Amino acid sequence: MTYISRQMILAIAVVWGLPVGAQDSGHMTDNGAMSQMMSSGLFLPNMDAAKGRALFASKGCVVCHSINGVGGEDAPALDAAYMDLPMNPFEFAARMWRGAPAMVAAQEDELGGQIEFTGQELADIIAFVHDSEEQKAFSAGDIPEKIEEMMHQMGEEDHD
Repeated sequence: MTYISRQMILAIAVVWGLPVGAQDSGHMTDNGAMSQMMSSGLFLPNMDAAKGRALFASKGCVVCHSINGVGGEDAPALDAAYMDLPMNPFEFAARMWRGAPAMVAAQEDELGGQIEFTGQELADIIAFVHDSEEQKAFSAGDIPEKIEEMMHQMGEEDHD
């Protein structure tokens, strides 16, 4: 299981110019993980690439995006090799936001509704798309049957 360490989060925070006066304190998240406090009332969640791998498939990101050639071709591939490193996770979210109208339309068309993420889920997915080691483990076997069936039906529709 791959985690982005607190030291890495603190280093990112310093680069971003975020206040880190409360760096020795943490916040217990809903799933029991400790997250790093950055300033009064703000914290960054731990980012778990292994959980992100499962979410990438189960949430349906894989329907349009691919990693290791596994997944859809309607949106950019999200292989770590194509990611800007180091990546500010807020910049990644901002890029998603800029593409949101098109992504939401595609999700409604392909998945029947908009994908919903918690902040923790998005953090884990961002960790996954930037972790080349965790991506090596990603395969078609990670895709839930329901999502796989949806992808198969979409492929048939594309060939009609």
